[in-house]
Amino acid sequence: MPRGRYSLHDQHDHTPLAEEHFHCAPGPSGWRYVSQLTAPSGDPAGSVDLALDDLGRPIRLQLHASGWQVRGAALDGVTWVRTDPTGAHATEGNVRAHAFTGTSPAFLIATARLLRLTPDASATRVRLVAFTDPVLAPRTLDQSWALITRETHATDNGPLTVEEYQVTALDTGEQHAVHLSGDVILSAPGIELEDLESPPSAFA
Repeated sequence: MPRGRYSLHDQHDHTPLAEEHFHCAPGPSGWRYVSQLTAPSGDPAGSVDLALDDLGRPIRLQLHASGWQVRGAALDGVTWVRTDPTGAHATEGNVRAHAFTGTSPAFLIATARLLRLTPDASATRVRLVAFTDPVLAPRTLDQSWALITRETHATDNGPLTVEEYQVTALDTGEQHAVHLSGDVILSAPGIELEDLESPPSAFA
């Protein structure tokens, strides 16, 4: 069960946004990721609880940020309920999309797990619903994912397989690289792995 800490920062000016303390693990029905976020001031900044089935589909999502809350799942595409900080107003949403995304590294792992790409395959288009900080506002976006390389490195804890993905935002054409090993992001725009207490889990 990997457990550790990511630092999140603004992709443009590198302003620190939060630290995300996480643990995640595969289980009999899929994979689960749980984290708590802390603002640079040290105050709590939200939480993430994401569970996938064995095909990589989101069977449960719970997000908290700035008093806002989102609960979602894969249902007729993806469906969610977003609640305001007072708890008095809740809005439902549904989009013909494949999965969710957001600032948490969990979503990059989940998308890679859903697509199950191989290095010799062509790029795959995916439609995602992003929940953007600080109020978890939903936005539908399209991306293209391609697995560029998959390399295995020898380490003190045994072989470590590292995958490099090229992710393209189809509305702007902007491209960036995502490096992951199993269920841990090694590097991605706005994300740095600061601490890891145990090796990544290997997906079957």
